[in-house]
Amino acid sequence: MSQLGATITKEGIRFAVWSSSARRIWVSIFDERGRREIDRLELQPEGDGVHTLFVAGLAAGTRYGFRADGDYAPEQGLWFDPDKLLADPYAVEIDRPYAYDGRLAARQGEGGDTASLMPKAIAGALPEPLPALPPLFRPGGLIYEVQVRAFTKLHPDIPEKQRGTIAALAHPLVVEHLQKLGVAAVELMPVTASIDERHLPPLGLGNAWGYNPVTFMALDPRLAPGGLAELRETVAALREAGIGTILDLVFNHTGESDRLGPTLSLRGLDNRAYYRHEADGALVNDTGTGNMVACDHPVVREMVLDTLRHFVQHAGVDGFRFDLAPILGRVDGVFDADAPLLNAIRNDPVLADRVLVAEPWDIGPDGYQLGNFPPPFLEWNDKYRDDIRRFWRGDGGMIGALATRLAGSSDVFAKPGQATVRSINFIAAHDGMTLADIVAYEHKHNEANGEQNRDGHDDNLSWDNGVEGQTDDQSIVTARFDDQRALLATLFASRGTIMLTAGDEFGRTQRGNNNAYAQDNDLTWLDWAGRDRALERYTALLAKMRRAAPALLDASFLTGEPAAGSEIADVVWLSETGVPLDEAAWHDPRRHRLVMVLGDEDGRLAVIINGDRRACMFTLPERAGFHWCPAIETDSGDISRPVLGRTVIFMIESRAAQAGAGESHDG
Repeated sequence: MSQLGATITKEGIRFAVWSSSARRIWVSIFDERGRREIDRLELQPEGDGVHTLFVAGLAAGTRYGFRADGDYAPEQGLWFDPDKLLADPYAVEIDRPYAYDGRLAARQGEGGDTASLMPKAIAGALPEPLPALPPLFRPGGLIYEVQVRAFTKLHPDIPEKQRGTIAALAHPLVVEHLQKLGVAAVELMPVTASIDERHLPPLGLGNAWGYNPVTFMALDPRLAPGGLAELRETVAALREAGIGTILDLVFNHTGESDRLGPTLSLRGLDNRAYYRHEADGALVNDTGTGNMVACDHPVVREMVLDTLRHFVQHAGVDGFRFDLAPILGRVDGVFDADAPLLNAIRNDPVLADRVLVAEPWDIGPDGYQLGNFPPPFLEWNDKYRDDIRRFWRGDGGMIGALATRLAGSSDVFAKPGQATVRSINFIAAHDGMTLADIVAYEHKHNEANGEQNRDGHDDNLSWDNGVEGQTDDQSIVTARFDDQRALLATLFASRGTIMLTAGDEFGRTQRGNNNAYAQDNDLTWLDWAGRDRALERYTALLAKMRRAAPALLDASFLTGEPAAGSEIADVVWLSETGVPLDEAAWHDPRRHRLVMVLGDEDGRLAVIINGDRRACMFTLPERAGFHWCPAIETDSGDISRPVLGRTVIFMIESRAAQAGAGESHDG
């Protein structure tokens, strides 16, 4: 297919757009402020659904949009209406953010011309492609999930004009913070142009997360006022600091929503081709957002690939996280791990070496596909999230599940021909309660969202330590701090890639709101001034320990056997007395203690987990010439007392001449 979008040459601009069923398509040219339409020119069919027009004399900076005409029969999935100005699906820059207005959803002949309501695409020459450098991120590293605006909006050391933007991520103090945490890659929640859901403006709210896209390549001007160059420069600065960048992209639905939604781009160009429909013409809603992009359509598939190549070649990103990723693998509505789009991404010369992360579920038929994506896709592991929360909540019978999750979830990912852990282990993410709220709220508190607390998950596997929400009771405050330490330590002790959401390292709270997508305010903005610095220091120590422990960074599955040429098993599972767990111990519903001893050619690392509320003496197996020492710097060097309840500690083998510890160990 010929190149789509606006291609700038020395003589002018070539406009190209695809539609299989529009009878006529025009490009509307606007003045330099995007306010007034100064020309409307008809494109000509070129074949295979492509419509093109070369306009001499136009240059970079030209503002434009498309219009399309054809049959108007929404009940049949036909929405052609020349009064609707349509965003170019291949736009790489827009002149202002999208804003919802009811007139954008008006039926033909009822809403008037929408040009004044729509951003205009800005034609621009793309920069030279970057050198093809391999991704910095490797499986086993730490992914740091960032909502760009919330991350630095309240950061006192960031210049005010830069706060809340992509550029702020390159600020030296931000980079220093990321390095202190051992971040291997930042994962930026959607930074492309999106629109608010129609129910939000009347409530005085807006979509703060960005999971409601309109144009896939154009960045949101609020997050990237410097456009593509801002993203490119930030990615380069982070790369210089040893940190990769992963973009969270949404290809499963768009902000055009259901049949009552606005006509903004794809719907007005070729609704029946770009979106999946039932036999009766109704939109398929496997996303829960009103529509579903037809990723099995060849034109859509190429648009997705072009978008990914765009961000690799022109911004230098390490890779991508795919929201509701089963949609990308649905063929005729059924998920297929060998779907053409998934295979095309894996085999594309530009994309084949990129980091690929799947959110492996949607709400459609057989939408839960954890473990079923093909390598090298990494997958968000909600089984890990839920089992770790259950264990630390105090649920019985969780020792076996805890060990399985710590070891990389072989029950999910160890399949024939797959030797590496593809799990992304996380305890909290943008969607759901924060880490601090997991231990402070037993119930969700989403009243601020304007839906009478009906939205969001009801089963959060959370606990409040005796009082729901904020409290001045110091014993409860201490218990919550200890629980956060235990959760963080478990995460950093886990085999496979780990993910931490920005702010969880220092106790961010959303006051029990587990669906804060509509809260662009101090509920979600990180409180840098009030952060828990003790928890932050502990997280940094965990990161330092993990970076120095090859057995944790290794992404291969554990076997329980020594590697070739070694006498040390790669893992043994012990009780608090230092003996291997027997069958009865594994199935004891009252057991809340476990020791994982990881070994390799560099020695052994012991992860001691006391999930009981009672203190307990732990014993580790000794080797001649070695002693066990704390792997993390602690306030106390005394390791002869019992390990306190609800605690994780790390011990590492050192040669006897370098060590001065005994057998029993304290947290």
